[in-house]
Amino acid sequence: MSAYEHLRLERPSAGVALLTLDNPDMRNAMSDEMTSSWVAAVAELAADRSLRAVVVTGAGSAFCSGGNTSWIASEPDATVEELRSRMLPFYRAWLSIRSLEVPTIAAVNGAAIGAGLCLALACDLRYAAAGARLGAPFVKLGMHAGMGGTFLLPEVVGEAHARDLLLTGRVVDADEALRIGLVSRVLDPARFLADVLAIADGIAATAPIASRLTKLALLDGGHRDLETALQWEAMAQPITLATDDLQEGIRAAQEKRAPTFRGH
Repeated sequence: MSAYEHLRLERPSAGVALLTLDNPDMRNAMSDEMTSSWVAAVAELAADRSLRAVVVTGAGSAFCSGGNTSWIASEPDATVEELRSRMLPFYRAWLSIRSLEVPTIAAVNGAAIGAGLCLALACDLRYAAAGARLGAPFVKLGMHAGMGGTFLLPEVVGEAHARDLLLTGRVVDADEALRIGLVSRVLDPARFLADVLAIADGIAATAPIASRLTKLALLDGGHRDLETALQWEAMAQPITLATDDLQEGIRAAQEKRAPTFRGH
C-alpha cells in the first residue's frame, strides 16, 4: 500500500488498484493534502503498465462530501481572478483520473455531494451502496457548479435530468440515481466493496488493448456521428484482431475456459 496523506492506494488483486479517500472525520472533503495526494497517486497509476482497472471509494460513511470550501468563506474579499486561479488547478487535479487509459469505477459507498459527485461522474462506471445519496446542491450554497459538473452530469444522465439536479440542487437516493442513470447498479452495503472489486476483477480479466481502445472510443460522449464511429472502429477493431490476445480469446472460447490475456 502506497503512503499518501488523506488517501490510500492499495492493490487488492492483480491489475486492480483501489483508491480510498481517507478523511472520514471530514466526510472525505477534498482537503489540500488529499488533493496533492490524489495527483501523485493518479500519476503513479498512469505509469503502471500492469494496471487494468481502478476503483475509487471513501472511508467511513461518505464517498466524498465535496470540495473543502471553508477557505472561500474565510476570504470574502478575494477577487474573482484570485479565486479562478485556485479553482482551475483544483478542478484539473481531481479530473486527472480521466487521463487514465484503463476503466475507472466509482464505488459510491455513501454521500457523493457537489465536487464529490463530480468525481464519481469523472469515472467510467458508478455503483452505489443502498442508502447512498448523490447530488449537486451548488445553487443552495449560493454558488455555480464546478469541476466539470455542467458537462459531466448531462453526459451521464442527459440534459433533462441534469437540469433538474443542477437547478433545484436536490439530492437523490441510490434508487432514484439508478432510475435516472446516474449509477449502473445499487448493491448491498454489507458486501458493497467486495462486490465492486469483483466487478473490477472481471474488467481486469478482459483483453487490455481492447479495453483501452473501447474506453478511448467512448471518451467525452463518444463519436459525433455514426460515420465517425465506423471509421474509428474500422481502425481499432483490426488493431485488436492482430493481437495475440485475440487468438487466446478464440482458443479459450473453443476450449470452454477463461482466457488469459497478456496485452499483446
